[in-house]
Amino acid sequence: MRGLKDKVAIVAGAAPGNIGGATAVRLAEEGMLVVAADLNQAAAQTVVDDITAAGGTAEARGFDITSEDSFRDLINFAVDRFGALHGLFNVAADLSPRNIGRDTDVTSVPVDVWKHTIDVTLTGYMYGIRHALPIMMEQGGGSIINTMSSAVWLGEPERVAYQAAKSGLIGLTRHTASLGGKHGVRTNLVSPGVILTGAALETTTEEFREQMLATVRSPRLGRPEDLAAMVAFLFSDDGAYVNGQSLLVDGGASFT
Repeated sequence: MRGLKDKVAIVAGAAPGNIGGATAVRLAEEGMLVVAADLNQAAAQTVVDDITAAGGTAEARGFDITSEDSFRDLINFAVDRFGALHGLFNVAADLSPRNIGRDTDVTSVPVDVWKHTIDVTLTGYMYGIRHALPIMMEQGGGSIINTMSSAVWLGEPERVAYQAAKSGLIGLTRHTASLGGKHGVRTNLVSPGVILTGAALETTTEEFREQMLATVRSPRLGRPEDLAAMVAFLFSDDGAYVNGQSLLVDGGASFT
């Protein structure tokens, strides 16, 4: 990809085996200077160890996306360490059984699950944008990418908090695209379908994966590296005229 070498990126939600971890690795392969951040700093460090072993440059950082102070400190760390901030990829989510496993429908979802999901996936992303956007605008450009979900377009009868939080990212993204666009800052959404992360491979059966494969128009299910490639494109000069868009990366499961 053109224009990525020596640019600085934060991956907010980078652990091995998931979309964020794969993206941190891909961005480093493209020559970016990467801050891999996660609630679990040890997990982020594993990603960084892989990057540095391959000759890339990266730093691990622990942070709590539900804390504005923590996200602000993360962004300040990246700028202090590398001198600028050119890309922010918001991908963190709480997909633990104690949270998404209790995310039922609107008639029964526990209020603590609703509030926590909004805090992580919508308010948390806003915190990152709030503190990254002024830096990017002042330096004359940058790219912010938020992670949505194809579940928003499908209207599932469960996971109401998850869908509501992800739906809210449409408005947040388009607002930010309008606010930053004339200053050279682009903001877009990537919307994955069924992605075989490490957790998905561990918790799903081969029968379930075959059922999911039947719903897409591709010969395989998605991999974290598929999202990583899209993020690299959107961060790059090749994606310079893409702003305010929702880009589906779902193997053709939907034609929205």
